[in-house]
Amino acid sequence: MDIAYIPSPSTGVIHLGPIPLRGYAFCIIIGVFVAVWLGNRRWIARGGKPGTVADIAVWAVPFGLVGGRLYHVITDYQLYFGEGRNWVDAFKIWEGGLGIWGAIALGAVGAWIGCRLRGIPLPAWADALAPGIALAQACGRWGNWFNQELYGRATDLPWAVQITAGPNRDAGTYHPTFLYESLWCVGVALLVIWADRRFKLGHGRAFALYVAAYCVGRGWIEYMRVDEAHHILGVRLNVWTSIVVFVLAVVYLVLSAKLRPGRETVVEPDREGSGDKDGDDAAPADADTAAEAKPSDAADAAKPEPAEAKTPVLTKDAPSEAEAPEAGKR
Repeated sequence: MDIAYIPSPSTGVIHLGPIPLRGYAFCIIIGVFVAVWLGNRRWIARGGKPGTVADIAVWAVPFGLVGGRLYHVITDYQLYFGEGRNWVDAFKIWEGGLGIWGAIALGAVGAWIGCRLRGIPLPAWADALAPGIALAQACGRWGNWFNQELYGRATDLPWAVQITAGPNRDAGTYHPTFLYESLWCVGVALLVIWADRRFKLGHGRAFALYVAAYCVGRGWIEYMRVDEAHHILGVRLNVWTSIVVFVLAVVYLVLSAKLRPGRETVVEPDREGSGDKDGDDAAPADADTAAEAKPSDAADAAKPEPAEAKTPVLTKDAPSEAEAPEAGKR
C-alpha cells in the first residue's frame, strides 16, 4: 500500500557548467545571512551601530565552520581514519558533517576576537545574535535533507522522509529528524525573542536561554537518530553533550541574574558622549556652551571702563575740589 512521505532530492548538487552548486552549502549560507540580518536589527534596537554584527560575524563564521567540522571529525573519526577510509574526506565539508557544539564553541572564540577589536562586550553581542543563530540552524538542517543524512528510525507516518539506497544507508521511509530539529529551532528563536522582550534579558542570558532550550530539543531528537555514533553507557555521545551543556546554561542563567541583574545600558562604549545617531545630542551640547559663554560676556560687559574708573563720583559726603576751600573757611 502506498503511503504519504516527504521525497528526498535525487541529488544534492547541481552543476552550473564546471561549477557545482551544493544544496548543503546554500542552506548554510542562507542561515548565516538570516542570523546576521536579525542580529543586526536586534543590535541596533539595543543601541548599537549598524554593521557591527556583520563585522564581528566575519570572525565568528569562519571560526564556527572550523569548530563544527573539527567536532564532527573528532567524534566520528572512524568515518575518515582507519582501514578503507580516506583521511582527505575529512576536509570535504560540502558533503555534510558540522557539529553544532564545536561550531558554537570555536565561533565564540572568533566572536570574542571581533568584540575585542570593536571594544564591545561579548555577552551583549551574543544576546542580540541568539535568535538569529537558532534560525540559522533551522535553515542549515535542510542541508541534511539534500544529503539524505541524519534521519531517524523507520516509520510509516505521513510526514516520513523517503531515503534512497546509497553508501551506508538503506532505502525506506524514516523519521525526518532534520525537519523536527528545524521546527524546534524556529520555536527556540521565538521563545528567546519573547523572553527577551518580556524580561529584558542581558549580560548573556538571552544566549544562555537559547542554548538551554536548544539542548532540550536536541536531546530527544538525537535519541531518535539511527546514524552511526559513539555511545557512553548506552546513550549517544551528543545526548550526553546536550545534558551537560543544558546544565551549564541553566547555571549561568541563575548566577548571572543574581550577580548582574538587568540589561546593559551601553553596548558600544564609543557611542556614549559622542552625540546621538541623528545629532540630537549635539544641540544641547552647543546650547550649554552658549549658556556658559553668556554669563562670561555679561560679566565682561558689567566691568567699568578704565577711564571711567578714574573719574571721581560726587556724593554729599565727598565734596568736589571746587567746594573744598569753602568747606575749609567754614
